[in-house]
Amino acid sequence: MGLSWQQGPLAPGAIGRFLVPEPLPERLLYAEPLRRRMRVRFGGSWIADSEDVVLLHEPGRYPVAYFPLSDIADGVLEASEYTTRHGDLGATSWYTVRAGGQRRQRAAWQHTELPAYAGELTDRVAFAWRAMDAFYEEDDRIVGHAADVYHRIDIRNTSRRLVVRHDGQVIADTTRPLVLYESGFAPRWYVPRADVNESALTAVQGETFCPYKGLCSYYDIGDARRAAWSYPDAWPEVGRVAGFISFEPDKTEVYLDGTRLRLEPGQTVVPHGVDRDLTIDEATLSGRP
Repeated sequence: MGLSWQQGPLAPGAIGRFLVPEPLPERLLYAEPLRRRMRVRFGGSWIADSEDVVLLHEPGRYPVAYFPLSDIADGVLEASEYTTRHGDLGATSWYTVRAGGQRRQRAAWQHTELPAYAGELTDRVAFAWRAMDAFYEEDDRIVGHAADVYHRIDIRNTSRRLVVRHDGQVIADTTRPLVLYESGFAPRWYVPRADVNESALTAVQGETFCPYKGLCSYYDIGDARRAAWSYPDAWPEVGRVAGFISFEPDKTEVYLDGTRLRLEPGQTVVPHGVDRDLTIDEATLSGRP
């Protein structure tokens, strides 16, 4: 997902390569100005507010926002004796964050002995995402992790025939699927419910959350667990797939124009929990502008 996650160009599982004469280092970190106003809320207070955030892309990790010390409210950061060492960025000091009568240990960090090539992070602090109440860009809450500006989703209409079978039964048959192209993933095919045999689907408990699409519901198909999924209230940015159903090609037989689809290497989604205190309204359509 994006620059350094899943199969992006800086990720360990990148599907492409840089066309250069000499091999690149195994790990490349990339820092850049976010160029968006970002705020952090904790203990009922705004503890950071900055238009000068630097976003760090580190291989295999979600992007992390670093705030200038000057844009953090006074008294929020309480130094601790806990330190660690980052393999690329050196010694790291950790802070307890306190505001509004609340305290959370090891909730922020600063790299204190940065190598010369990493000067962009000098005098900057990052906050642990799930330790904070919420992060915002302007007045909109950003959930899951800092928005990766290189993550993109495109949805296209197609008249290709998509057929889904399981145990000899046709589960879906359509010539009007939507194909969703998402950074770092193979195409995903979404079928209108009218073209799905919904009697073959059994809704299961438990939802997951995507910072780019919203809350996801799942279905069993016979003995195939969570073999299909849907975003009933997909966020407006991907609203075209709201209510459509997609099928896992490693759990069902999915055929596109007669050719069976397979789950590509590195395409397994790595799950992560939703933010602390994230409400259902904020995670669904009603929580979006």
